[in-house]
Amino acid sequence: MAYSNGNAGHVARRHVDTTRPLKVVIIGAGISGIISAIKLLDSVQNLSLKIYDKNEDLGGTWFENRYPGCACDIPAHTYQLSWDHNAAWTQFYATAPEILKYWQRVAEKYDIKRYMKFSHRATEARWDESAARWAVTLQDKRGHTVHDDCDVFISAVGILNAWDWPSIPGLGDYKGKLMHSAAWDTSFDLEGKSVAVIGAGSSGIQIVPNIQPMVKRLDHYVRGKTWIATPMADQELKKRGVKGSNFAFSPDEIKDWESDPKSYLEYRKQVETTVQTGFQATLRASIEQKEARPYFETLMAQRLSKKPTVLSHILPDFPPFCKRLTPGPGYLEALTEENVQVIPERIQSVTETGILTTDNKHREVDAIVCATGFNTSFTNRFPVYGIGGALLFGEERQRQNRSRLSTYLSTAVDGFPNFFLFLGPNSGVGHGNLLMIVERLADYCAKTLRKMQTQNILTIQPRTSAVDSFSAFCEEYFKETVFSADCSSWYKVGGKVAALWPGSSLHAIKTLEEPRWEDFKYTFLNDNFTAWLGDGSTEADHDPNADKAYYLTSTQLIKDNLAEKRPSVA
Repeated sequence: MAYSNGNAGHVARRHVDTTRPLKVVIIGAGISGIISAIKLLDSVQNLSLKIYDKNEDLGGTWFENRYPGCACDIPAHTYQLSWDHNAAWTQFYATAPEILKYWQRVAEKYDIKRYMKFSHRATEARWDESAARWAVTLQDKRGHTVHDDCDVFISAVGILNAWDWPSIPGLGDYKGKLMHSAAWDTSFDLEGKSVAVIGAGSSGIQIVPNIQPMVKRLDHYVRGKTWIATPMADQELKKRGVKGSNFAFSPDEIKDWESDPKSYLEYRKQVETTVQTGFQATLRASIEQKEARPYFETLMAQRLSKKPTVLSHILPDFPPFCKRLTPGPGYLEALTEENVQVIPERIQSVTETGILTTDNKHREVDAIVCATGFNTSFTNRFPVYGIGGALLFGEERQRQNRSRLSTYLSTAVDGFPNFFLFLGPNSGVGHGNLLMIVERLADYCAKTLRKMQTQNILTIQPRTSAVDSFSAFCEEYFKETVFSADCSSWYKVGGKVAALWPGSSLHAIKTLEEPRWEDFKYTFLNDNFTAWLGDGSTEADHDPNADKAYYLTSTQLIKDNLAEKRPSVA
């Protein structure tokens, strides 16, 4: 089958509004996969859908992470679907089990679990140019190879789920209990144990205060420095006079919201507005950024007042927001407790009984917890091969003097037809609500599929010029932000900001509302550019029961006074 921009052609044997069938395969049954499934099934007709996930159940990161204190550090009321509210969150900042339960209920309500196959790990996706389809290879839990194919392929694997052990000499020789924060053994009892926690990222910052009261001794190995912020949207805590870092909603509050959805929406909008406010603090030259450093430094010093020497070990010299700003409820306070020691020295090796640091001190422990994060290079999942066998985010682009991780609006890549990414390069946010962006990405994908179905489009991919322009925009934009400052951050790959959207959360939401079709190039079924016109008829022409006057909807009469309904023109 030839591919071109099509020729003026023949009358197609279809009606102008007939939607051709499309098969879609999604890899990932986390939040992105769930939202995508709901949106596609709701707005794309004649759709065959299959969703694969490596885990035993849906939920993604909230299914996988079970370490003590695992929670979302943004308000629960903003961590849900925009159109389907849960007024019954028990706490302002929800725990991982409650978040997982919400998404399980969403999947049940929209009956999407029947499209999912679990314990299937994707091992390869390859574009078949002769068939204009994706060939997907997976491995089931028995180790058997499974093959599938589709018209449209969606990668919704996320970014924070590919964990690995840190590269520390001797780690495999340790005879005590060794755990990673992303693969927590819930059967292991930490009570009265001596424990080492390696890493002070988001996971480590949540684990330390939650295990500190139960362990005999806690050695916290901190190499990187980080800003610890106030809880996000902490105005709600202050309004209620909460002295801690979280609060529970009363049964009466929940009951009132459930009986009066309008009042709940008002509350949710109030919290959402707070989360979406303050984007200017990420800009280098802003007043908000200049005020942020002394504010957070004072806050951290106050919380470490019982053990002020700790401040020098963790206080950064880079600006706030350069790396992810972590609220860390109770974290700094835990570092001041008598059974906690903050160890800034580099780890030289792990022995059979403990950890040896470069100052030649050996500390024996019963358990080692590696809270060392995830592989965030975007090249660590499974290989995806596009036109000509090109590897997604491979080195070919660098040889072409292009950005290796370049995308079009974070969701599509030239040379990879009928392919969409969720939370790929330049999709995250350093401030604001990410879930609303995921919803817009799903809408964007659905609109593209509908266009393919009704306009005889065989393949669609972004133009190379559009990809390169977006990449150039990202590079220029981040120069003006603190994200590009000198700090070690998972936002960066190869020294460039690769994980974040170039703008605010609201900017991403607005940008993704409507596709710019001129930024794409197309091929057509049977090479027929005009086949979208069909056979000169609509489906209603062939259905005796169809509404052939569907366009008549107004009840307005000619005698109605329009002046009363609209402002006068001066």
